[in-house]
Parts: sequence; structure tokens; C-alpha cells
Amino acid sequence: MRTHTGIAIAVLALAALAGCQRETNSEILKLTGKMFVFNYRLAYATYMVTLSKTEPVPEGSTVVATFENPAGGKPLTMERKLFAKLDKVVLESDDITCVKKEQPYAVTIEVKGPDGTILQTLQTTVTSNLDQSILPAKALMVGPAYDKNPEVFKDGKAPAHFETAKCG
Repeated sequence: MRTHTGIAIAVLALAALAGCQRETNSEILKLTGKMFVFNYRLAYATYMVTLSKTEPVPEGSTVVATFENPAGGKPLTMERKLFAKLDKVVLESDDITCVKKEQPYAVTIEVKGPDGTILQTLQTTVTSNLDQSILPAKALMVGPAYDKNPEVFKDGKAPAHFETAKCG
């Protein structure tokens, strides 16, 4: 009887230990938002993706985001360190061009441990309800004080019609 009890306790202990281990497909980051940001004053667009941590990550972990390039060609990639004390993660791409209205663009996000092991992969798409042609062709403001761009505002006066961004 004692042998069976000992075996049962050992099996329960092993099951409890196995339950404490991280699952390989567990959700470390949860997608909370995704959009395109159109900065009209500075005439640029970017991807912005927001995530929340659902569980702690090892010190030295990173997140790598790969954004489809709306202009075609090589995808845009960025890597950010994950900080243990920050529960929110905001990923903003470099400036992009050629965003088309109602066109879904692929985004892949990988959470990597300190040793480079992939802990989680998220795949999503971002779709804009605006076309990038709504942006001006040149920044309307320049410098840290947001001065009027002299290339756009001739003699300090606004043009009758702003030239808009073109893809190409």
C-alpha cells in the first residue's frame, strides 16, 4: 500500500511540475491595437502596433516586428528590447509610402528570449481607411519649432492647393 501511495505522490508531483513549465505556444504578448499613423504636418505615414504583456519575459528578451512594405520590395524590420517593468509595448515602423485604402498589409511579430529562441509569433494585418495620397507631397512644418516649410509656403503664404503625396 505504501508503494502505491509513494508512486501516486510522485506522479502528482511530476504533474504539478509539468504544469508550471511555460508552454511553447503560450501568449506572452497580446495584440491590443494596430493602425497606420498619417502625420499631415510632417508628410509621413507609419505602422503602429500596440501590445500588452500577459506574462513576464526573461531579462534580455526582444521583440522583432516585420512590416510589409506598401511600396513593394524588402519588408521593414525593427527590433526592440522588452523591459520587465513595462506592461505595454508600442512598435512604430520607419516612414512608409504608398499605403492604399482598404488594402491589408502583413505584420509579423516575434518575441525572442535572451538566447534568440522564438517564444511567440504573432501574425496580423493592418488595413487603412485612408489612402496615403491625402498627405502633402512635402512637410508643411520644419524644425523643432514647427516653422512653416519655406518650400511649401512661398513668402510665408499658403498655396491655393497643396501638392499631394504620390506613390512611386
